[in-house]
Amino acid sequence: MTHSPRPLTLDPDRLLPADPTTRAIARELLDEVEHAPIVSPHGHVPPEWLAEDVTFADPTSLLLTPDHYTNRLLHSLAGVELSELGVPVGTPMTPDQSRAAFRRLCESWDKLAGTPVQSWFAEEFYGVFGVRVRPSAETADEIYDQVNEAIHTPAFTARALYERFNITVLATTDDPCSDLAAHRALTEDPSWSGRVVPTFRPDAYLEPAREGWKELVEKLGEVSGADVSTYAGHLEAMRRRRAYFVEHGAVSSDHSHRDPGTKRLSDAEAETLYARALAGRIDAADADRLRRHMVNDQAGLAVEDGLVMTLHPAVYRNHDTETFRRYGADVGGDIPMATEFTRNLQPLLERYGNADGFHLIPITQDETVYSREIAPLAGWYKAVYVGVPWWFIDEPDAIVRFREATTGYATLYKTSGFIDDTRAFCSIPARHGIARRCDSAFLARLVAEGRIEMEDALQLSRDLVDAIPTQAFKL
Repeated sequence: MTHSPRPLTLDPDRLLPADPTTRAIARELLDEVEHAPIVSPHGHVPPEWLAEDVTFADPTSLLLTPDHYTNRLLHSLAGVELSELGVPVGTPMTPDQSRAAFRRLCESWDKLAGTPVQSWFAEEFYGVFGVRVRPSAETADEIYDQVNEAIHTPAFTARALYERFNITVLATTDDPCSDLAAHRALTEDPSWSGRVVPTFRPDAYLEPAREGWKELVEKLGEVSGADVSTYAGHLEAMRRRRAYFVEHGAVSSDHSHRDPGTKRLSDAEAETLYARALAGRIDAADADRLRRHMVNDQAGLAVEDGLVMTLHPAVYRNHDTETFRRYGADVGGDIPMATEFTRNLQPLLERYGNADGFHLIPITQDETVYSREIAPLAGWYKAVYVGVPWWFIDEPDAIVRFREATTGYATLYKTSGFIDDTRAFCSIPARHGIARRCDSAFLARLVAEGRIEMEDALQLSRDLVDAIPTQAFKL
């Protein structure tokens, strides 16, 4: 006896409060913003996709391969080798390999219950591709064929999806030495009306103990035209490259290190440690000291050029060294660590925390830090905005906990707006949609408890998706 496949459905009230009174309030708030334009100020979608208006090759390379949130769970739950999923991005896959990888996702669907990964894919399958059957081993090929047919039509090219997703700003992440050719091509294309901005990501150039750091510095000097034989020259090279990014539309720089330290050195000591680093004679402790000084100087450059500074430290990068050896970075093997901001940021904030025009957005995966440190810092310093978290704590319950932990100390208006941080293009509307539902649930509770009025909650809903990220990221 055969059974019809279970349907894929989306509850219209998903993630809204269970209490009928509060749910009705949340529904009204969500109606205000559910289809509002998307501001995406921090992400990793390749700008070349939009510059070239690519037609995507296959469902796996579009939806699965770049999504390390999903890949890490398939690796953990089902023992899937990352190579089976086309990792690293850009690995050639035959049609049979692509289909087999997609099947592994569908076979694992039930095991993903309760995770944001399942929620994101449900939203993508249902809302973007019109899929109406529940993913499973039996329906995998049917869904693959439906998605594959769709992405080879003009309605699913990169630019068509950008317009369909109603994105008003999309930020990419870019190496300081990039020529930003794709961004320039978009700017000069009269047929393009969207806004895609680069983000200055100098991490690798600020880690003197990193393998290959000297070669990176030499490249920085070559591209910038600055003499990088001294630390002062390195700082000047950074200044010039940041200016180049600003000229090409950048609004922010992005920084991720093992800790958020910003303690300064004397000029003489900075030069001494820099010279030792170039000579390959710096130890890990001194490399960290020099890096913290460099991060402090990046804030000084931000005061000069106006780039917003996002700082998301305390992640143990490439925790699984064998996976890193085989597949490289950014494949899902990074694990959060506990961190501390109050003392670590004090040297930076002492100099720039109330400087006109400076915006610092600290973000972390350590939930305990938000109410104890980051929200109070934002509640005092003009420059500090609380970074809305992603990654391990962008699942619905954690989003609500974040709002509860930070609003009372910092206000909603000293937060960054939702940050999707995704490499998976089609997940952008899903991620923002879920955040909007969680924010609606949070505000609805405040209304139901008589803590704010409905008129104010409606304004807050609108501001959370527009005015707040626009202010924080100077958009």
